Amino acid sequence: MKADASRQWRLLDLAELDTRLDQITHRLRSSDEQRAVDAATRRRADIDTDLVLARTAVSDVDREVRRAEDEVQLVRDRLTRNQSRLDSGQGTAKDLQALQHEIASLQRRQSTLEDQELEVMERAEGHQATLDRLEARAAELEAELAETVSARDALVRTLEAEREQVTGRRGDVAGGVGEDLLALYTTIRESVGGVGAAALRQRRCEGCHMELNQVDLGRIRSAADDQVLRCEECRRILVRTPESGL
Repeated sequence: MKADASRQWRLLDLAELDTRLDQITHRLRSSDEQRAVDAATRRRADIDTDLVLARTAVSDVDREVRRAEDEVQLVRDRLTRNQSRLDSGQGTAKDLQALQHEIASLQRRQSTLEDQELEVMERAEGHQATLDRLEARAAELEAELAETVSARDALVRTLEAEREQVTGRRGDVAGGVGEDLLALYTTIRESVGGVGAAALRQRRCEGCHMELNQVDLGRIRSAADDQVLRCEECRRILVRTPESGL
């Protein structure tokens, strides 16, 4: 293939722009900002799991508290009724004596139930304290997540704007390369990855960074200025420069 030197030099500009586009794509896919968002998202999800467990524990113990309160209240109500009957003095001596025994039994029962109620209430306070702590932490993590998302989105906007600008410049450069040379460049780029052309500097291909041997250098020296050359190692288009070392 033949292509004048200016068209071949444009390939180096094209390769530089393609390299930057590849860098932008990679940065968008795996930026520190995205990793920070992913980490914050995982921490937020973990705390959500803990919150579900903590809220369930609070709900369960609240039911225990209500049940304990109801049991204590039932005993208190019965004590009140029995005490009123005893204080009224109505009934036989045997009935009044039975009331006294029942009142004593109810008082013991009340004491036991109140101790149980206190224990349940203490557990309820502990579960509520845990829930409060987790909700506070969840709020912190939500703010952290919002901050990381904001930083990530700002980076994306910046990179997308640069990509649009570089893509526009690439179109201008590609237009001056010529369809045949551009087609070859594109085929090579798709085949080897990265860019499809590289400069020859100091007897080294800047695409694969391999130093050319004397046979290849001799072939390049004897080639016409408009001849499109290929690196024997990476098969990229090899563009001669004043620093080629020929």
